[in-house]
Amino acid sequence: MIAAWYERNGAAAEVLRVGEQPDPQPAAGEVRVALQAAGINPSDVKTRAGLRRKIAFPLVIPGCDGAGVIDRVGAGVPASRIGERVWVYEGQWNRALGTSAAYITLPAALAAPLPAALSFEDGACLGVPYMTAHRAVFADGPVSGLTLLVQGGAGVVAHYAIQLAKWGGATVIATVSGDAKAGHARRAGADHVVNYRTEPVAERVRDLTAGKGVDRIVEVEFGQNLRLDAEVIKVGGVIATYGSNAIAEPVFPYFAVTGKNPVIRMVLVYSMPLAAKQHAIRDLEPWSRSRPPVFAVAARFPLQEIVAAHQKVESGDKIGHVLLLRP
Repeated sequence: MIAAWYERNGAAAEVLRVGEQPDPQPAAGEVRVALQAAGINPSDVKTRAGLRRKIAFPLVIPGCDGAGVIDRVGAGVPASRIGERVWVYEGQWNRALGTSAAYITLPAALAAPLPAALSFEDGACLGVPYMTAHRAVFADGPVSGLTLLVQGGAGVVAHYAIQLAKWGGATVIATVSGDAKAGHARRAGADHVVNYRTEPVAERVRDLTAGKGVDRIVEVEFGQNLRLDAEVIKVGGVIATYGSNAIAEPVFPYFAVTGKNPVIRMVLVYSMPLAAKQHAIRDLEPWSRSRPPVFAVAARFPLQEIVAAHQKVESGDKIGHVLLLRP
């Protein structure tokens, strides 16, 4: 099969290779998926660069997310799954061979049915960002009638968080850093958009909530925004955070936060409970029927151009997903 791989950590142009690798065969309990599209997440490029952890296998095919058709099954997996359209997640998590290839084998549970209304490109956009957003929005119960603040509302996780919160019946306030990103957040369904570069966010949130604050916050920059979050969260609210890149080791303003008695929920898709992942999988079908998801693709590359695709993700010069397409 055609695949992209690396054998050491480093810059994309230095370590990524494209060529032929053996076709994988499913072991017991596994399926093989003929991939049509794969999503590239920031975690994929950080893993390749060695920023998260050092390479743990002699050869790594990167990529956790993708979509395609099951063409083979291992022992113990019903043959009826052959021909099923699926989206896959955690393809390369703690494993060597991910989704930047023509085929992937993985445990059957990691290949979820793709709703008929969604394309393979749509399916490749799910995985890490969709499951992260679903957990951040719904981990603490339904959101109908609540007000959510989604920080960094143009990011790929935030894009789903806005949509899922609206599907769940919430009012959504999103923060962004510019006009293009404001439009992106509004197209996702945000009721109110605040430009954090030009507007006083806490004051605007208080105005938009008649001084009551928000019930929940979906937070992309925990360390940087924690003091602001403490200002606008309601007493007993929830701050669900999935990132803190700007300040990796935050100073915790204990008394400012404790005064609101919030739940601080850490969200990491790879280690979140199995029940939470199953909840996200179950919700995809009704969400896609009742409020069709909006998918934003910033760039598409053939698999042979994976170096350019990784560089696009690393540049930060994008709104939406970067996809690899099967040649």
